[in-house]
Amino acid sequence: MNAAQTAPSLVINVALPALKLSDFKLIAFDMDSTLINIECVDEIADAVGRKAEVAAITEAAMRGEITDFKESLRQRVALLKGVSLASMDAVYRERLKLNPGAAELVSACKAAGLKTLLVSGGFTFFTDRVRDELGMDYTRSNILEIENGLLTGRMIDQAWGDICDGEEKRKMLLQTCEQLGIAPRQAIAVGDGANDLPMMGIAGLSVAYHAKPKVREQAMVAINEGGLNRLLELMR
Repeated sequence: MNAAQTAPSLVINVALPALKLSDFKLIAFDMDSTLINIECVDEIADAVGRKAEVAAITEAAMRGEITDFKESLRQRVALLKGVSLASMDAVYRERLKLNPGAAELVSACKAAGLKTLLVSGGFTFFTDRVRDELGMDYTRSNILEIENGLLTGRMIDQAWGDICDGEEKRKMLLQTCEQLGIAPRQAIAVGDGANDLPMMGIAGLSVAYHAKPKVREQAMVAINEGGLNRLLELMR
């Protein structure tokens, strides 16, 4: 199948063989603006009147204009100091929605025998809930430090490292493949931002979803309109 055989809203950047889901054993998703409709850090910042400031940093990082993702995230999290858990919960309940086709794609992958991985530069407060809502198998993301019900503006180091950035996403995909006894070419990686490119670069199939230009260009498949379930149009 090639680009000429598909609608412009679903772009195939490389020659692909006939694909079926059962060719793959793992699918890895970014969360913010991929599986869900928002950038959580931006919406949390709205609670302290700093959404525009934080969103500008997020946009630059996702476009690849800021190369140090870890430092950009530390800057954004510092601006969240003082946000309450109640405000965080309100973001989850009132603003966070699964993107169109997300549940359908995850369900189809699980039915075909794939394991599912949610790997995010966002926060466990949200990733754990999205993981549970979709019944996903694995997750990796960042932990916000909380004291007396308020964010401190810092994150907590974990056993695997300090911050889940692009390199950590790549490493987690490789580790999960190793755990499952499969090759990276048996994995699908789906994302929208520059920090997803490292994991997308090693996967057997890389999918850009409503992504930044740099990501659309480098992905094997780019879904520019419609839901995540459009990926199933390529699968038999």
